[in-house]
Amino acid sequence: MSLFRSSQGNFRVSTHPSRPSYAAVLRVPHARHAFTAALTARLSYGTVALAVLLSVSRATGSWAVSGTVLSLFGATTVFLMPLRASLIDRHGPRRALLPMSALYGALLSVLAALTWRPGAPAALVAVSAALAGACAPPLGPTMRALWSELVEDPGLLRRAYSLDGVAEELLYVCGPALVGALMGIAPPAAGILLSAALNVAGTCVFVSSPVLPGPRPARRRARPAAVRGLLPPVAVALGVGLALSSVELLVMAFVTERSHDPALVPWVLGALSAGSALGGLANGAVRWRTTARARLCRFAAALGLVLALAGLARDLWTLTAVTALAGAFTAPALTTAYLLADETAAEGSRTRAGAWVNTGVNAGSSAGALAAGLLIGRVPLSLCFALAGGAALVTAAAAAVRPHAGGWSHGSPRSRGTGAARTGGAAAPCRRR
Repeated sequence: MSLFRSSQGNFRVSTHPSRPSYAAVLRVPHARHAFTAALTARLSYGTVALAVLLSVSRATGSWAVSGTVLSLFGATTVFLMPLRASLIDRHGPRRALLPMSALYGALLSVLAALTWRPGAPAALVAVSAALAGACAPPLGPTMRALWSELVEDPGLLRRAYSLDGVAEELLYVCGPALVGALMGIAPPAAGILLSAALNVAGTCVFVSSPVLPGPRPARRRARPAAVRGLLPPVAVALGVGLALSSVELLVMAFVTERSHDPALVPWVLGALSAGSALGGLANGAVRWRTTARARLCRFAAALGLVLALAGLARDLWTLTAVTALAGAFTAPALTTAYLLADETAAEGSRTRAGAWVNTGVNAGSSAGALAAGLLIGRVPLSLCFALAGGAALVTAAAAAVRPHAGGWSHGSPRSRGTGAARTGGAAAPCRRR
């Protein structure tokens, strides 16, 4: 491993392509400090949803109000993310992240105060939640953009993205458990305060890293090729998010239809997460010889086919096994989408490119949950599973179609190293922020 300073003045690491490892990722100078701080701050997004849902329902006495408030929070968080990410690209993480995190933490504290006891005014709670979501710092896209600043070798970069994705997946498993443990000694609103504290503390440590890039000069409007280059990863992310959020409801319907214990549902969904973690680690370990775009389409297509087959499961054990197999393609698909977006993005717009993929995942998750809710009970479950898998298949097919000459092709506006190196393995969770 060798350390050098790039033309922008940032530290970057280059390793021999045949020897990258996950340990090498964490040995990159300053990477462990920045990554740990970013994960601490991102844990806030693993705890806040359940905390808001429970605290608002307790304070207002209405699950309908609670669901509406959570939807508003999620909508402003997700759909304004590209705008917040563009501020980070323009002004640098240090200048942009701290004000966002401070406002986010303050507004969550207001929401916690409003919902600490029953009798909270629903309108004020909803406004506070929506404003908090509008300020949520996009730490996931920022950390992924930082990996691209730190790592030069394509194989090591792919491992860094895989490690980031697997770690993020675990945050959304640990977060609800942490809120559940906290509720044993405090009201649900304490989980909102915990979410605020995690985000602010983690962000403060994250921006202290010396490797964070500074402000960038104003850029002209993105070139059409760069914009078109983002369409495949965003489309696939949309399809994956739609498919996976549908499956969460379909598994519950499967268990209920066959009169199983509802307590088994988390175990089936846990198999999905476990498969995703293992698939993500395997994806980072393999030295791929196909392009990122080809891998993206294949992962999404495989995910769609497996989910469609899940509808043929006759018992819960078979469904659990098939769900775990589906998970094995989930993290690789999303990791590859983020890497392809990074490869396609022009210099100085990486955070925003990753944010668009993030928005695609979350928008798909919202649409998938709505669609599954409307279909369950009206059409056979096997057809519901087939439609969920079809969403991933359709977006994979769309991403595989190349425009005519003059459109974008798999060559990024900015590439690292030689074309052969990039092709050989460079560019490779509804809730990712």
